[in-house]
Amino acid sequence: MSVKTKEASRKRRQRRVRKKVSGTTSRPRLAVHRSNRHISAQVIDDSTGHTLAAASTYEAALRDKAGHLDGANEVGKLVAERAKAAGLSTVVFDRGGNRYLGQVAALADAAREAGLEF
Repeated sequence: MSVKTKEASRKRRQRRVRKKVSGTTSRPRLAVHRSNRHISAQVIDDSTGHTLAAASTYEAALRDKAGHLDGANEVGKLVAERAKAAGLSTVVFDRGGNRYLGQVAALADAAREAGLEF
């Protein structure tokens, strides 16, 4: 499978998911972005277009765990803590066209364990 085909498939999945998933003020969207090395998550209110909480392996404290399931777990815990500090308890999960396995699933599970509901 060529890189172009993989990217096109991910974009198709992303459009399909984004049609159904939208963040509101009461239930914002937990969006996940994954690159080859890093993973990041944002809690976004789509009605106002504001990011309410975010965490990433780009941060200095998590940079050494980039590219591993440990890093995804830490990002999930951290984004859940920051969302709860902002007064949020329920979110809608947006996997961003990525398949729900590996780092994406680990991030989601860690966020659930830290107290976010979705």
